[in-house]
Amino acid sequence: MREKLEQRSFLFMLLLVSLLFGLLLKPFWGAIFWACAIGVIFNPLQERILRMIGPKPNRAALLTLLICMVIVVLPVLLIATSFIQEGLALYQRIDKGEVNPAEWLEQMRHAFPLVPELFERLGIDIDSVRQKLSEGAVASSKLLAEKALGAGQSTFTFVMNVALMLYLTFFLLRDGHQLIELLVKALPLGDARERRLFSKFSEVTRATVKGNIVVAMVQGALGGFIFWALGIPGPLLWGVVMAFLSLIPAVGAGLVWLPVALYLYATGDWIAGSVLVGFGALVIGLADNVLRPLLVGRDTKLPDYLVLFSTLGGLSLMGINGFVIGPLVAALFLVVWDIFTREFNGEDPYQS
Repeated sequence: MREKLEQRSFLFMLLLVSLLFGLLLKPFWGAIFWACAIGVIFNPLQERILRMIGPKPNRAALLTLLICMVIVVLPVLLIATSFIQEGLALYQRIDKGEVNPAEWLEQMRHAFPLVPELFERLGIDIDSVRQKLSEGAVASSKLLAEKALGAGQSTFTFVMNVALMLYLTFFLLRDGHQLIELLVKALPLGDARERRLFSKFSEVTRATVKGNIVVAMVQGALGGFIFWALGIPGPLLWGVVMAFLSLIPAVGAGLVWLPVALYLYATGDWIAGSVLVGFGALVIGLADNVLRPLLVGRDTKLPDYLVLFSTLGGLSLMGINGFVIGPLVAALFLVVWDIFTREFNGEDPYQS
């Protein structure tokens, strides 16, 4: 009796201390998550470097981290800086009245006379929509400016988070295998189950991050290029926006180029509008329809519809981190249920 009481008391203390430790690390969850993701993605490179230079884990981890900074961290910082600068320039133009979204809607109203009639049948006041569109554009650009200024004022926090992420990444690259073995030993789920779950975590994280980032870069670059070629203002700004929106499968980049194409039609620029529609549907859309299933769905072994719903759910619940966490949770959900089903039916749950 006393032994059971002591065991339960210890388990309660273990749970309490673990929860408190999790709360203690809560401000750094973003840095910890991306350190784990980078560690998983660059682990194959780390192992290749180890084979080249021999058993020197510190040097191999440091070299891998430097390569990661050169090809990932620095380009992202440069693009983010340019994005903020163009966003501030757009806000200044809207604030000065050089750009007026209400006029765009009025031009589209005259160009497409069926639209007002459709709005009237649906009970939508187009004048109210025009006013809200103008107010929304000002508010959005103002929010972007405030966020940019806030980012400048909180540079220390941002730099600290990046430094912590890189610092933790170094140790995850160097000691990743030992940490996994420690977790396998500590968790009470069964070693075989735990190894399969960790394997799935690595597989899905690597596929999701690499796949979605490649798709985002391709669609953002293609969108920025066609905007620049057609002389549309702020090609870098809209290219970055399309890259972020492309994290939403199937519809992402179209939320930018399609309204712009309609505006070009409304202003009478039929050639530019047709070029943008054709390029957006055939080239930008093809990049999503071809690359995403190849890079994400195939490697994660998730159906396309499950990738879509899990990505949308992850983004809505956890922000930018959700485009990885969503499919990861979905994949782990399928693996856990597959293990349970096989064990319940007396089959080998670890047979591929």
